[in-house]
Amino acid sequence: MMIELMGTRIIGPFYGVSLFVWSSLISVTLLALAIGYYAGGLLADRQGKIHLSHIIFLASVCIGIIPLISGGVLSATNPLGLRAGAFISAFILFSPCLILLGMVGPFVIKMATSGLEKIGFAVGSIYAISTLGSVFGTLLLGFYLLPLAGIRLIILCISLVLLALALSLALYEQKRLLLTVKPILWVVSSLAVMAVLSGTYLLHEPRSVKGYRVLSDVESHYGWVRVIDQPNERIRWLLSDSSTIGAESLDTGNGLLSYQQIVGLLPRFIPDPKNALLIGLGSGHLVGVLDRQGVKTDAIEIDQEVAIAAEKYFNFKSTGDLIIGDARYQVTKLDKQYDIIIHDCFTGGTEPIHLLSLEMLQTLKPLLKEKGVLALNVIGFLKGDDRFAVESVARTLKEVFPYQRTFVSTPGKKFIDIVLMASASPIVLQPHANNKIIDRELANREISINTDNALIVTDDYNPLESLQVAKAEHYRELLMKRLGKEILLR
Repeated sequence: MMIELMGTRIIGPFYGVSLFVWSSLISVTLLALAIGYYAGGLLADRQGKIHLSHIIFLASVCIGIIPLISGGVLSATNPLGLRAGAFISAFILFSPCLILLGMVGPFVIKMATSGLEKIGFAVGSIYAISTLGSVFGTLLLGFYLLPLAGIRLIILCISLVLLALALSLALYEQKRLLLTVKPILWVVSSLAVMAVLSGTYLLHEPRSVKGYRVLSDVESHYGWVRVIDQPNERIRWLLSDSSTIGAESLDTGNGLLSYQQIVGLLPRFIPDPKNALLIGLGSGHLVGVLDRQGVKTDAIEIDQEVAIAAEKYFNFKSTGDLIIGDARYQVTKLDKQYDIIIHDCFTGGTEPIHLLSLEMLQTLKPLLKEKGVLALNVIGFLKGDDRFAVESVARTLKEVFPYQRTFVSTPGKKFIDIVLMASASPIVLQPHANNKIIDRELANREISINTDNALIVTDDYNPLESLQVAKAEHYRELLMKRLGKEILLR
């Protein structure tokens, strides 16, 4: 279970942490364990030269080399696409150690039973202990180890623990089975492997990519958060796994994500706006844009490390409450209304699907003042068969809010940011000295979306994950062209 959980941290930065990555990891885990159970049963009955200590020794080596080969494997599988690439890379990286760990069970059962009298109790006890161990390891990793240490260190420690266990078992088997292999050979080989794995960890330096400067590189509860400068282009990027969630000019400090130009005009649609709620902080530029227009902003951000990076590297200064947690839960605890709600969540090339359901939008509606406006930013296609995801989000939004206007970041492009504005009242630009300029600019960017054939996304039926596959793959392709494939490799 620990290997399966860590798989998301190794594959996630490259392929995103989507349903397809989780499905690939779970499938590979089950397939590898099935092979291991079967092979272990055959070898345990034969009582040949393969013993339990050998299996655990090999498992420790296979686990220890995962960080060393992951970059090459992910790079090689990239041409296969999101689904096949995620599955094949997971299989190559994790199936060898999982097959070997699966073989442990039959060997332990064989060692624990000498007859058929109490075989049921022995098998049941071994499976119970194994399952409890998995529960303990999962909680230990998720609750404590991942927030405290990096993946490479955790993998190294697991590998070393298995090496120590293999050595102990070898000494036990030497005495119990009267093996001819000298214990000194086990000690020397174990120490050699320990030295190699420890040396590669200690000598490892963060990956450097030509043309970029890494300012921050942190593993959080939710992913791999990095701040990267691109000096030649004069851009600073904020990345979370394989998603760009912030960008600014190194010269001016202004945000460079194009949809923010539209979202930044939201105060012009509301009479005398005072406050806003931002769901998805990113680099925090929108908070500053709204503040300059007299609007104070509460922000919800799931990842503490993203908020820290925004404050340290993007000059983010909170003008309201900064709430750390999943928006789906945190919005239920809010007890005030807002003039503006900005729904701006993005990860792995897609929007988190549980934040786009009918129920989520219905939860947001009471938080909006009578003439308030909700702006939901999505990235996607407006033409072809892949437009159905955006149309479904727009259709779901219409079920909750009777008035809607839609704007695009860059008119005429196939793959763009789309800002869906929705309200319980007509969305009209308020009187202002610069209205003519803004009207002209918005007129060029305003579009209509046909939602007649779209579906309503609910918690019960939410197929957006599969509907967004083409978008996620296209986004990864654009990101690699813009930043380079190497930037996504650990």
